[in-house]
Amino acid sequence: MEIPINSNGDSRNLAEDDSLEQAAKIQWSLREKVGSPAGLRDLQQVMVSGPNLNETSIVSGGYGGTTEGIIPTSSIKDLRMKSRGVSIAPSQIAACRIAHQSEDIPCIPGSNMHHASSNSSMMAEEATRGVAVEKFDIMKKWGLNTYKCTKQMISERFGRGSRTVDLELEAQIEVLRETKRKYENVLHLARALTNHFYSMVQTQHALGDTFADLSQKSPELRDEFGYNAETQKLLCKNGETLLGAINFFVSSINTLVNKTMEDTLMTIKMYENARLEFDAYRADLEELNMGPRDAVTMARIEAAQQQYQIHKDKYERLRSDVTIKLKFLEENKVKVMHKQLLLFHNAISAYFAGNQQQLEQTLKQFNIKLKPPGADKPSWLEEQ
Repeated sequence: MEIPINSNGDSRNLAEDDSLEQAAKIQWSLREKVGSPAGLRDLQQVMVSGPNLNETSIVSGGYGGTTEGIIPTSSIKDLRMKSRGVSIAPSQIAACRIAHQSEDIPCIPGSNMHHASSNSSMMAEEATRGVAVEKFDIMKKWGLNTYKCTKQMISERFGRGSRTVDLELEAQIEVLRETKRKYENVLHLARALTNHFYSMVQTQHALGDTFADLSQKSPELRDEFGYNAETQKLLCKNGETLLGAINFFVSSINTLVNKTMEDTLMTIKMYENARLEFDAYRADLEELNMGPRDAVTMARIEAAQQQYQIHKDKYERLRSDVTIKLKFLEENKVKVMHKQLLLFHNAISAYFAGNQQQLEQTLKQFNIKLKPPGADKPSWLEEQ
């Protein structure tokens, strides 16, 4: 080994040259490590956490000084922290790096929270996409069904398409519609009679009050005005009793026409729509069966067969419901109208015969309770 000599012939620069040579070797080995993944990871750790000050030292002398003058910086740092009363806690990055050092996994603070938020946003996006796809499928099915039904309806109207017909059921439905129109006319006339008769009763009531007032102011005609006042008051009372019976008759007819019959007609409307859908899918299946029989067509025929069977079951179920409802409606109509027509006849006959007891007995027979005068008006407390 050659010993370099400076201009003064001093050999104390030997330690300095050795340190420079060691620094060059360390730099060369660092360049080799940087080229490998492990070297990159070590370099990243050094860049993140910084140099380890515990391994550095301060030389009190100079180059070529003795080892007695070397003071570790860790001891100086510990003494300084102890004098300030501060305890050093390991950093999150360092602790995470130590925990994952053997697994070669980069540790990023707050990464778990970021992954959780990203997962929740992805789940919400998938749920929204699922709802949109479901709505699109519903609209697609509705549009296809509407197209088929419209095509079938136009074909039937122009005489080019065939339709399923149940002659007996169609006749019963037509009878029901005609009966409903006639009962609506009866209801309209009964309401008109109620309004006119109510006006007559109010006129009789006013006329009786006028006769009673004149009997007090005309002494020479007191008896005559008094008789007429009593007669008008009696007619007014019997008229109010008859109005109660007629109102009950109108209410029952209204329930029969606008609720019971209307409910049956709504079921009939659903049945007719099901019949149209059934014929539309039946025509579609027949058209596919008349075409070629390749693989694609066979798949379409199978799907059309399934839809045909579904709408056939729906049509038959609604046809059965309509038949049952028509039967019960006829029985209910006969029972209701028998009671209401008997009530109307007895009340009208008793009123115009002047038989007050029979008129009151008729109301008791049909459990009709008359409302006292002014019962329909709200109380003064409700008006406030």
